Amino acid sequence: MSMIHFLIRACVYILSFCVSFNAMQCVNYERILKKGHVAQAQILYYLLVFALAYLVGSFVMIFINI
Repeated sequence: MSMIHFLIRACVYILSFCVSFNAMQCVNYERILKKGHVAQAQILYYLLVFALAYLVGSFVMIFINI
């Protein structure tokens, strides 16, 4: 893999992470999660953001053939 492909992939994943992080802020998690489990809720939140960012980034890279 060339350096340009690596940089494009990195930029796509970083951009998809930012978009996913922004999009996940509109969901109200307080109704779903247990009270007093703040650390676990934050870990779950970031895992969901990472998973969504990976899926979106992979989807975008299929269309740009990288």
